[in-house]
Formats: sequence, structure tokens, C-alpha cells
Amino acid sequence: MRILGLILMSERELHRIEVLLEVVEGRRTLASAAIVLSLSLRQVQRILRTFCLEGAAALRHRSRGRRSNNRINDGVRDLALQLVRERYADFGPTLAAEKLCEQGFSVSRETLRKWMAKDGLWLSRKQRRTFRQPRLRRECYGELIQIDGSDHRWFEERGDPCTLLVFIDDATGTLMQLLFVRSESAFSYFEALALYLKTHGRPVAFYSDKHSVFRVAKKEAVNGQGMTQFGRALSELSIEILCANSSQAKGRVERVNRTLQDRLVKELRLAGISDMVSGNAFLPGFMDAFNERFCVAPIRPDNLHRPLNVVPDRLRDILCKREQRYVGEQLAFSFERKRIMLAENEITRGLVGQYIDTYAFADGRLEMRWRGITLPYTMFDKDQRVTHAAVTENKRLGEVLSLIKAHQDPLPAPKVKTNSEVIAYQKRARKPSRRNSWVEERRERRLREQAATDLFTVARQSCDIEVSALPGDTPRHLSG
Repeated sequence: MRILGLILMSERELHRIEVLLEVVEGRRTLASAAIVLSLSLRQVQRILRTFCLEGAAALRHRSRGRRSNNRINDGVRDLALQLVRERYADFGPTLAAEKLCEQGFSVSRETLRKWMAKDGLWLSRKQRRTFRQPRLRRECYGELIQIDGSDHRWFEERGDPCTLLVFIDDATGTLMQLLFVRSESAFSYFEALALYLKTHGRPVAFYSDKHSVFRVAKKEAVNGQGMTQFGRALSELSIEILCANSSQAKGRVERVNRTLQDRLVKELRLAGISDMVSGNAFLPGFMDAFNERFCVAPIRPDNLHRPLNVVPDRLRDILCKREQRYVGEQLAFSFERKRIMLAENEITRGLVGQYIDTYAFADGRLEMRWRGITLPYTMFDKDQRVTHAAVTENKRLGEVLSLIKAHQDPLPAPKVKTNSEVIAYQKRARKPSRRNSWVEERRERRLREQAATDLFTVARQSCDIEVSALPGDTPRHLSG
């Protein structure tokens, strides 16, 4: 008895069966079938002979359902997945394959991707899909450098969260500069920019977001000539600054931030690094390995970086906060909640009613200059607390809260005086009351009522007698 069942076949095999049936029924010739199937006449004759002897199942490919001869042993697969679960659970297939290769497991990333997807350790790109607006790369190296700061727990639970400043070339995708800082600020970008200029030179332009470090947020701002401190420094260095209208417009640096939040975090974990100083020392080697693997060749081979041609002292004066202050009649003016008074000498006597330049450096130094001449001064009211109800950006919130906490911890808890302490009230002994309180009066009244009730009950019980009219009758109870 023959057992019927389902046989899986491809569209190509089903099409062959239809054509061969037409040949068997005489509705098509062998030559026509060979043209339709794109086979030779002898091949069609061979297939037709097999079809007539063994049926439609004979046209099915004989290798279907069998294991591949090049399949990796199941023991190797289980051991590789066990290592991924124990050590690389949150690694992607590419990075996990690299780490397994270092341990002697030569597994391709696509094979490992299929294993991890089947085992539930990895989601496919379709399951994690996002939509982006494509943009062509710039043609030359150094033509456009995208910059951004990524606030993340780079050291996980081993250290405090911090910000990574990222400089990436748009034409090649090369990481130009990485630097761990406390938060995004003008001084932190000055530090990263100084390292970039000394290493690569001056690019044509920087491409950033609308952070207040790069762009003046207030249209009605009077000082600064419409530029921020960072913009003023780039203008003096002959470097253009461009601001993207959205995060998708500078998608290259946004994507590399996401990649670094995956790869760099795990590399720092494997290296046992938990602070910014050690992290900054680790970054140059990481950038070299990253660029060797992921950077691409530019469309044109030109390098548009220009030499710096600035002496160190001049570069230090450019990469600082510079503002102008009006000198009053007392040779004094205000600067960042401090009172500055210039020392009286032959130069400062003639500066009343004029503007001088203030230079604030990253190391905390403050200089007052007039036409390049440094002026001596005295500072008053050195209160470093955060201004009450100050407008704070989201990217600097962590640093501001740390400053507030550091200021509040040394201060003792404030003691609030009561009104009695304010008027120096002293509690006196309580005098005896001339009359009983209403509670005592109520208790005495209840006691008197209870005594009267008990007396009436006793008198009533003493007057009760039993009498009977005749002998043998039931006594009756009488109350007198």
C-alpha cells in the first residue's frame, strides 16, 4: 500500500511538470518543451523518461532536506554560543566574531549572526530598522568635519557618566579626534580643538548642531557680534562653522556615536578602564584600529587641511573666553558675579569710560588687557554658587548639579528659629485654677446622679412583701 503525502517543490520544478504533462498528452512537442524550459533536447528527453518511470517526485532536487557537507559541527556551535552568552551577550555579530576569532574560533560574522538570531541573542536589521535621509559624502579629506558630543555612561557602573567629543571627517569617515570631558562647554571644545589643530591642521569647515557653544540662541543679543566664543575663535583661525537644521542632517557623526556607544564601551570594559584620564590615554590606539577597519577612500585625493601657522601663545589667547567690559569711575566693573577693581597707575587712570578686554582661560586664570597690555587688578565677592533660577541646557545639567552639590555639602544645615525663640519667651510654672474645669464638674455630676439612683433601688427592695389570702393559695408579690 502506497502512502500519499505532501512533497515540497519549487516554482521551477512545478513549471517543468506542467510542460512535461503537455508533452505526454501530445499537446506540445519535445523541441517546443526544450525552448520553454531553456534546456537541450537530450536533456528534455532524459527528464521526460525519468518523469514517466518514477513520477513527479523524481523531478525534485535530490539534495533537498539533507545536511550540507560543509556544515560546522554542532559542538563548535554550542561552545561559541556559550561564550557569547557568558562574555559577549550585548555584542553585535561582527564584534563578537572578532573576539571569538581572537580565541581560536574561526566563524564568519554571517554564520554567527544566524546562530545568534536563531538563539534569540540578536535582532535583525528589519526588527531594528530606522529611516534616514541619505546625503552624499564630501569629495575631499578635510573639507568638512562633523563635531558632536555624546553624553553616555562610557564606563558603565565603574565610573561617573561623562561626555565624549567626536570629530569625524565627512569624506572618509575617519575619526579625527576623541576626547572625554565632563560636559559640553566652550572650554571643553577649545581643548579638543587645540589637539585637533596640532595634529591635523586647519580644516575648511566644521559641521555641528545648534548647541549654544556653536550658535547664538538669542537673536536680540548685543555682545559678541552675533558669534559665540567658539565661533569667534574659529573666525580668527579662518575656519567656517555650519549648523545643521536637524540631527539627521549630520547623520554621520550621529551614527558613529551609536557605534562608539556599543564598541568603545565594551573595549573600555575589557581594558578595565574606569576614569576619564585613563580613557583619554586609551583613545589614540582605539582610533587607529577603528580607522584602519572602517574609513573609506575619498572621491578626490586632495587634503584640504591647512597648516596652523600660529605660535602657542597666540593660540592660547585665541582659545579662551574674551569679552569687553566698561570701566567705571572707580576703575571697577562686574565680571561673572564678581567685582573687579583695576590697580591705579598711569595707564589705568585714563581708562575711565573706556572698554577693556577680559581673557578667561580654561585653567581658571583671568587677565585684563587694554591694547595688548596686561593690567593689574583686585577681585572681590568670590562667590561661585550657581545663579538662582539660571537657564541651564540639558547637556550641561549634570555638571551644574555636581557644582551645586559640591557647594551644598560643606554648608551646615540651616536652623530656623521659632517665634518663641525670636522674642526670647521663657515658659513659667502653671498657676492652680480657682475653679474646677468643666470635665471635673461633669464627672462630679455623674457621681451624684449615680449615688441617688443606688439609694432609690435599695429603698424599693426593702418594701417588697409576699401575702396569701387563704391557706394553700399561691403567695402574691406586693411592692409597698
